[in-house]
Amino acid sequence: MIQLLSATSLQGTDVVNRSGENIGTITELMIDLGEGRVGYAVLSFGGFMGLGDKLFAIPWALLQINTDKEQFLLNVDKELLESAEGFDQDNWPDTTNLEWNRRTYAHYKQEPYWDL
Repeated sequence: MIQLLSATSLQGTDVVNRSGENIGTITELMIDLGEGRVGYAVLSFGGFMGLGDKLFAIPWALLQINTDKEQFLLNVDKELLESAEGFDQDNWPDTTNLEWNRRTYAHYKQEPYWDL
């Protein structure tokens, strides 16, 4: 079955952990144009009422969508997320930097899709 959604329809979608706690929202999907796939989602997390949020790149394979509840499940420990290399809305990393991408995937113990 083909299931297609627009990238913009996923922006603002809540992300919950395995306990059902809201841990943030999706702000962006980063598309690898050369591979034709989503490289990672950008999760806004950690602020209070939208202030002070940090952004985190989450490998796409770690997110499971629940269309009935209109949310994503991120099955990682909160401590792992909190220790990730975050960034500010006004200070994004160089997303074309292969080393940065490798560190991001390695942090979540994920094999980079471009190495498969």
